[in-house]
Amino acid sequence: MKKLVEFLAKNIAAQPEKVVVKETTNESHQVIQLSVASEDMGKVIGKSGRIIKAIRTLLKIKAVKEGKRVYLELTDQNQPNA
Repeated sequence: MKKLVEFLAKNIAAQPEKVVVKETTNESHQVIQLSVASEDMGKVIGKSGRIIKAIRTLLKIKAVKEGKRVYLELTDQNQPNA
């Protein structure tokens, strides 16, 4: 699933070399953190959040087929993670 998010984000972003995808797994779910350059945040989110919603939908479809729960978090590379 990490590869799917990475593929989609790199094709959307103007600076694909700055796309970073991290994956953490718990017993009940998977969390995928997508980090892009500040300039690409608007492109990845899209108008009214349409693009990020579409990415999350594709991710959930794949997760359902594999019998997993997946959450996608979008972070800015210039902001420190809390």
